[in-house]
Amino acid sequence: VKSFLLGFEELDIRPKVSSLLSRLVSYTNVTQGAKEHEEAESADASRRQVPKSPNMGTLMGVYLPCLQNIFGVILFLRLTWIVGTAGVVQSFLIVLMCCSCTMLTAISMSAIATNGVVPAGGAYFMISRSLGPEFGGAVGLCFYLGTTFAAAMYILGAIEIFLKYLIPQAAIFHPADIHAGSGAMLNNMRVYGTICLSLMAVVVFVGVKYVNKFASLFLACVIISIVSIYAGAVKSIFLPPEFPICMLGNRTLVRDLFDVCGKTVVVGNDTIPSQLWKNFCSSENSSSAHCDEYFLHNNITEIQGIPGLASGIIKENLWGDYMEKGQILEKGSLPSVDVHGSMETFGFYVSADIATSFTLLVGIFFPSATGIMAGSNRSGDLRDAQKSIPIGTILAITTTSLVYFSSVVLFGACIEGVVLRDKFGDAVSKNLVVGTLSWPSPWVIVIGSFFSTVGAGLQSLTGAPRLLQAIAKDNIILFLRVFGHGKANGEPTWALLLTGLIAELGILIASLDMVAPILSMFFLMCYLFVNLACAVQTLLRTPNWRPRFRYYHWALSFLGMSMCLALMFISSWYYAIVAMGIAGMIYKYIEYQGAEKEWGDGIRGLSLSAARYALLRLEAGPPHTKNWRPQLLVLLKLDEDLHVKYPRMLTFASQLKAGKGLTIVGSVIQGNFLECYGETQASEQAIKSMMEIERVKGFCQVVVASKVREGIAHLIQSCGLGGMKHNTVVMGWPYGWRQSEDPRAWKSFINTVRCTTAAHLALMVPKNVSFYPSNHERFSDGYIDVWWIVHDGGMLMLLPFLLKQHKVWRKCKMRIFTVAQMDDNSIQMKKDLATFLYQLRLEAEVEVVEMHDSDISAYTYERTLMMEQRSQMLKQMRLSSAERDREAQLVKDRHSLIRMGSLYSDEEEETIEVLPEKNQMTWTSEKIEAERRNRSNAPENFRELISIKPDQSNVRRMHTAVKLNEVIVNRSHDARLVLLNMPGPPRNPEGDENYMEFLEVLTEGLERVLLVRGGGREVITIYS
Repeated sequence: VKSFLLGFEELDIRPKVSSLLSRLVSYTNVTQGAKEHEEAESADASRRQVPKSPNMGTLMGVYLPCLQNIFGVILFLRLTWIVGTAGVVQSFLIVLMCCSCTMLTAISMSAIATNGVVPAGGAYFMISRSLGPEFGGAVGLCFYLGTTFAAAMYILGAIEIFLKYLIPQAAIFHPADIHAGSGAMLNNMRVYGTICLSLMAVVVFVGVKYVNKFASLFLACVIISIVSIYAGAVKSIFLPPEFPICMLGNRTLVRDLFDVCGKTVVVGNDTIPSQLWKNFCSSENSSSAHCDEYFLHNNITEIQGIPGLASGIIKENLWGDYMEKGQILEKGSLPSVDVHGSMETFGFYVSADIATSFTLLVGIFFPSATGIMAGSNRSGDLRDAQKSIPIGTILAITTTSLVYFSSVVLFGACIEGVVLRDKFGDAVSKNLVVGTLSWPSPWVIVIGSFFSTVGAGLQSLTGAPRLLQAIAKDNIILFLRVFGHGKANGEPTWALLLTGLIAELGILIASLDMVAPILSMFFLMCYLFVNLACAVQTLLRTPNWRPRFRYYHWALSFLGMSMCLALMFISSWYYAIVAMGIAGMIYKYIEYQGAEKEWGDGIRGLSLSAARYALLRLEAGPPHTKNWRPQLLVLLKLDEDLHVKYPRMLTFASQLKAGKGLTIVGSVIQGNFLECYGETQASEQAIKSMMEIERVKGFCQVVVASKVREGIAHLIQSCGLGGMKHNTVVMGWPYGWRQSEDPRAWKSFINTVRCTTAAHLALMVPKNVSFYPSNHERFSDGYIDVWWIVHDGGMLMLLPFLLKQHKVWRKCKMRIFTVAQMDDNSIQMKKDLATFLYQLRLEAEVEVVEMHDSDISAYTYERTLMMEQRSQMLKQMRLSSAERDREAQLVKDRHSLIRMGSLYSDEEEETIEVLPEKNQMTWTSEKIEAERRNRSNAPENFRELISIKPDQSNVRRMHTAVKLNEVIVNRSHDARLVLLNMPGPPRNPEGDENYMEFLEVLTEGLERVLLVRGGGREVITIYS
């Protein structure tokens, strides 16, 4: 093996395959959630060293928990009322919508859950790891709020059963009279709900193991209750239960306010007014003077509350009967004389307590379809989660859907319509409506549903804090960090407290029908994102997306997603907007906090696909003039410590871009790539941190090259990708080029200018960049001056406009100067320029400066002479000897040559007499040999140098530069920024030094100058 591994020095960072496999196999998915806390609390926890391996199968681990979570309070308390109000057909539709939505979500969820190991946190974990921390946090909190409000809803359901059907005497508040609304009932719900919540919170706090021990009991209650409904329905075919309903005309009467269903009763031989008569008439005698009009004109009839499955009542119940608040329940098929009754008798009729509509019923029913995550939430306790979760969840949804569908049909086929629409069973002596159907006794359902509701509430109260703890521990939402802590055994104490407070809000709402839609919203948001996660991963074909569960498709996920969205807005559009607002705010908050979590999520993949698509679209051609904006390549210089030498270059770039478009920051390191890789990384980090400080949004690229000018050429050629390429280069001015002993600085500068021209790129050179304003400064006034000497595509016009978008330059005004020669009509020029600017929609003052051909001043002549003497001397020193090839050292050792040149660098005129002497000094100290050979030639050379006559074209150029500089300094000495056309470099490289000198003369005496050179295309247009 040794010989085989000889080539692999990397074994420490890349392990052998065998060791990797053994490590993976020994990984067990340790039990989590309620179970480990239960064990931590038990006494023998210390003795137990080895974690028990998960051992739950599909039935116990997924199917039954899902069943228990899905069947809930709505089935017992509201489903009959929904069937009565909406009718069998529409109720069927409601159930179908809700169940198909959860089924599609379960398919998506199964795909995600079987794509790798899902630890604790279930839904939250799945979404955050597949859609990223932002979506994960938003969905996790939605799911958390949904579960918390579910606890509130279950508690309200339990209290409603308790106060309405179990012990009505326990009510603390009583309505002032029978006409008073439901206010007293709501207050009772609030008081008892708060007490119940406190008790449950204590139970959860003391120990989860009690909740888990009772889970099977609660589940048994649910199953027995449901079986008793079916038993009752079957029994009603041949022996319907006795629940007579008393009707006055076609109106339903509250049954427990009188004894006999009739206007009169026979006692002995006398016919006396019944209890009912006394309720509707003011006087006790039979004279009908003071009776209610409607009571007098209509007869009292008694009908069967539960005609039974064979009665054909389903024909009446097929279609809905939506009611307004306070509308009296009527049976259409009974005869009725429509007379206006008095308001005082209103309390004797059964009436609707809320206005109903299809959308409202969807919102109220949806919570009874939720709970499908129960299996995936305990994925850690399963023997084979990847097999159990899909089978268990989908079977549970199928079972519950079948129960709901059959219940809708059975209720419609067995129970009288007015009883179905009677929410609290007032017409059947305050019995639970489902209870009237059940067999052997209504109490089976009442007690069964009470316990199952309490159990579900406890389950929610244990689940929600754990979910919050999982989110808090991921540390993506900073203000939730405190909720990650808990008791010594990991019980989430603080999270439980917060959950209790939020659930209390739900209980203070006090109406089951109001809380249900809130919780529907949060669950729907959660399911929407589960579907989105599955669809995104499938469409992107992420390499890691290999779910064991095969029966999913992105179209199903999209359908599920759109159904979730539709259901949100159907059930209550304003709650939907609030829920989405909450999710959106959490998303933006996590994004703003910058959650540095790399979870390999799908949104990263989505951004990549979107970027690729957009880049391919951009490829089509160069942007239209209207869309042209400078896409910058900023060439930065780094010092020896790899720090940015001129950070103000970045400041200027950020002010010019204001966060739009592309900015690439490039730099060149001299050396060999193999050796300089570490340096490259370090300098990239330095540049990136500097970009952050200066708020430059862009990319950074560091190139290693043997020569700096080559590196710069590489950057100019290869930066950017496809259509996202730079069109403008920003580079610094080579300061101190005159004093420098090394001509490379200005040579690479001129080389870069030539490169940008060859590549048809625009060029900007900010001179004196260290005087440029920082991002924190604000100019309250002042001018940005544009000296428009040559038209090069309108860059000069566009740049001040872009700069003024930034708050530093916003208050500055723009002035445009143009230069008129002798033969130009300056008044006409000014008019034309003003019109042009008006059409460009730029606000600027226009001035035309006239330049007269004056005599060439002695100063100009002097400057030119100095310049030429200097370059001539350097040239001579470089080529002084005819035996140049033998003098390789001379060329090698540049220093000696350039130090000579630096004598003429200062502006003051130096006496030429000392020249040879100094010259000799330098030479002798460096190379005695070379000096001896050269001594004979030197004097003639220098004599030539002194007698030099300046070249006429150079004099002319220098004259232009000096005159222009005078004019510019005169007009723009107080400007905040001066923009100038940058003349191109000479075609003949021999004049490079003269070119640098011209540029220096041109910009002398100006504080902030931006030299601009167009890229050879129009960048600004007068057309819209």
